[in-house]
Amino acid sequence: MRTQFIARWGTQILISSLTIATGILWKNHPTIATEVTPKSENSAQDLQQIAQAEEEPDIELTVIDKLLNEPVFSPFRREGTVKDSTRPVYVITGEEMEAQGARTVKEALRFLPGILGDGTVGTEVNALSGQFIRGSNTGQVLILLDGRPINNLGGGGFDLSEFTSNNIERVEVLPGGGSTLYGSDAIGGVINIVTRRPTDKTTTTTKVNFGSYGLNQQSIQNSGKSGDISWVVGYNRTQAQNNYPFSIPEANFEGTRENNDALFNNFNLKLEANLGKRNTLTLSSLYLGKEQGTPGGVPIPIPQFGQGFFNSLTDNNRKYTDQVLTDLTWNSKLGNGDDSLLTARVYADFLNTRFDNRTGAITSQNRFDTKQDSYGIQVTHNWNLSQNQTLVYGFDYRNTNVRNTSFNYGTNITRLNYDDAIGQGALFGRYDLKVSPNLSVNLGVRQDFSSLVNGSFTSPSVGAKFAVSDATTLRANYIRNFRAPTIANLFNNNPTNIGNPDLKPEKGDSFDVGIDQKLGNIGLLRLTFFSNRVSDTIAFTRLTPPVNGNTGTWENIGLVQTQGIEASLNLQLARNVYGFVNYTANDPRILKSANSAEVDKELRFAGADKLNFGVSYENPQGWYLGLLMNSLNGYPTNNTNTEFLPGYTTFDMKMRVPINDRLVLTGSLDNLFNQRYQLFPGFPDGGRVFQLGLSSSF
Repeated sequence: MRTQFIARWGTQILISSLTIATGILWKNHPTIATEVTPKSENSAQDLQQIAQAEEEPDIELTVIDKLLNEPVFSPFRREGTVKDSTRPVYVITGEEMEAQGARTVKEALRFLPGILGDGTVGTEVNALSGQFIRGSNTGQVLILLDGRPINNLGGGGFDLSEFTSNNIERVEVLPGGGSTLYGSDAIGGVINIVTRRPTDKTTTTTKVNFGSYGLNQQSIQNSGKSGDISWVVGYNRTQAQNNYPFSIPEANFEGTRENNDALFNNFNLKLEANLGKRNTLTLSSLYLGKEQGTPGGVPIPIPQFGQGFFNSLTDNNRKYTDQVLTDLTWNSKLGNGDDSLLTARVYADFLNTRFDNRTGAITSQNRFDTKQDSYGIQVTHNWNLSQNQTLVYGFDYRNTNVRNTSFNYGTNITRLNYDDAIGQGALFGRYDLKVSPNLSVNLGVRQDFSSLVNGSFTSPSVGAKFAVSDATTLRANYIRNFRAPTIANLFNNNPTNIGNPDLKPEKGDSFDVGIDQKLGNIGLLRLTFFSNRVSDTIAFTRLTPPVNGNTGTWENIGLVQTQGIEASLNLQLARNVYGFVNYTANDPRILKSANSAEVDKELRFAGADKLNFGVSYENPQGWYLGLLMNSLNGYPTNNTNTEFLPGYTTFDMKMRVPINDRLVLTGSLDNLFNQRYQLFPGFPDGGRVFQLGLSSSF
């Protein structure tokens, strides 16, 4: 069985990693230098001690404390740290994104364990983002913005390439589902995007960035505080042509990709008011605007994919997104102490997408418009009952209306495909108890109600963590998850497929057991074995022959179980030298399906195994030089496993050079060896690319 092979292979990799620690690559966390302060300027003894310290500097460990004390929100629905969580959670900070040259949230996820986040249609800055966690697809991963859901309830998911990184404080990846705290769409995991908060000192940061294929970025951020009012306001403009030469090694074919340009215009605003000593009111708003070309697949025959010729490149297809995400949050400390925090939030999101398909004869040219308006409420009470007990409970409600139309340029007729609303409400609670200094447990439950899903859904969870010693901690978790059908699944009525209003929610059971092991004073190993089971999977089923012109519909079919491991090793190899390796293995198996040919086969796209490692030099003056590797093995592109894409391995060089106290130079050279590959059949990568940036703060 592949599962046994995964466990054996993963264990061997980890053991080998420990024995060759000095050869492992990368850790992206800033170093805190050892400080020696002389007691007396004229003391010979002090000077001698300083000289000895400079000649034989100690390795000051920052890896363990940095990782375990990283602030996170998603595992608790309150502020906590990685070490407090019984769940494995992975974080990348804004500083790390800058050092890696990540232009979008999609790109920031690349080197984190637990997630296959490369996307499915290319490597350029505007490439559509697809997230696969523990065998789940993009629609089964919940996207949060500062702790609230933003998933598209019309078609599912959210394109993380829309978020440029200039306004991001950190991104959290919580594998294994999160329905107990967040409800629908969290079968595979949760990704929480945390935006920047105001600074106490007025600061303006500007950055310009340029690179391969016409990349041209400018951003400006201003943050500060005056009296009881603080703010963050910023703008990012990103432009790229992306008409790059491509290569498809499987077909021995080369060409130039066209109509692949992009223009981002993103604005961010956050205002925070202190209403006395115990109350704050925060207004946050994002505008995400993007226009881009949308090429088809490369027009070549690749027989092994069984698809013949791909769609030809198109010069006229365009895609436009216009999104506004706004929320108003009130935080109030109840009572007289700091043990009770009430958070109330209202939010309104407007997601508009337009796709112009101008391919072929005019009678086949169409424009598709989708408009989604969401209004929601979150009320959460975080109550520290005692030093060893915490209770988080509250109420969620979200109402979403989605309207989708298609317009035919040949007939000038507009067709309504669906126009409906989903109302989702829930009560939830989570109780954390520290039974002893070494043992902590948590219990959670959530009751969801949906206006478009039969009945309701209950999501319990339980977790435990036991410190065997100061160096070794064991953890285990179970979470019951679900995903409600989208409006397109339920009510779509376009010329090629129809919705099914009788669909049931997808159901998931997520288990994991793991260990956090400190490696002396030089590093931290985190290892997690997991099993994720999803039933009542919603899949598109073709009608043969078509019925009234409709070629298919959605049905609850199938059962998928994914087993695998997530492993993350972080080390300090020497003074200012850091290394890391992480490995993710997925084995998603289709246990039940309406198509018998799919049974016991690997679920398409979601089963790639991923290995990252790298090495970096970082010092207290802000210098950074890193070599990073990202490697995926081959994976099937259909559920019968007759079509595959080969794996690939790329190496990236990253740097950050402080010119002075105000200017910083950044640069990267990605895909050093120009490895050519595809993430989706017929959609090639961009090959070797570079970018250079200059940022200033004043």
